[in-house]
Amino acid sequence: MSSDGSGAPPLGEVRVELPPGVQARLDKDQLVVKGPHGEVHRPVPLGALQVTPRGQTVTLRLVVPPERKRARALINTWERHIANMAAGVTHGFEARMKVVAAHFPMKVAVKDHSVVIENFLGEKYPRTASILPGVEAKVDGEFLILSGPDIERVGQSAANIERTTKIRDYDPRVFQDGIYIVDKARPKAAEGA
Repeated sequence: MSSDGSGAPPLGEVRVELPPGVQARLDKDQLVVKGPHGEVHRPVPLGALQVTPRGQTVTLRLVVPPERKRARALINTWERHIANMAAGVTHGFEARMKVVAAHFPMKVAVKDHSVVIENFLGEKYPRTASILPGVEAKVDGEFLILSGPDIERVGQSAANIERTTKIRDYDPRVFQDGIYIVDKARPKAAEGA
């Protein structure tokens, strides 16, 4: 409670409200947020930040002096992290990638926890990009759709695929083949909306 009696949290403290059906708990140095679409874990910098989940509220309190610019940036960043974790376990995140095959017909398939790209620029051996655990991938025509509850894992999986099809020995102005991110990881639209 604040010292001025207004009910606002004191300087260096932020309260994040979780949506209904989402629970948060602190497991050693990990913040765990659980909801209908899964569970997301994130390590907490306990030397600089105190995280207290209680009911539908997560309270963030700075351990370092709150007057510092970096301390305010830390608490604001963590406020956004918790909001993203809650959105991920409530609706999930989705990233869309486009398969561009201008010169050679490319075959893209999802196998286990990887994306296999065959005949990229006419290469004899397939290229493989890893998909992080908790991320699902599916091929939909000329699009590759990645989805999951953790925004960072979805985004990193998309980056792994894009990096795998990076052209090195050809002029990129002519050879534009590859798999490119067209929509970065965003919350999925609610079903039936």
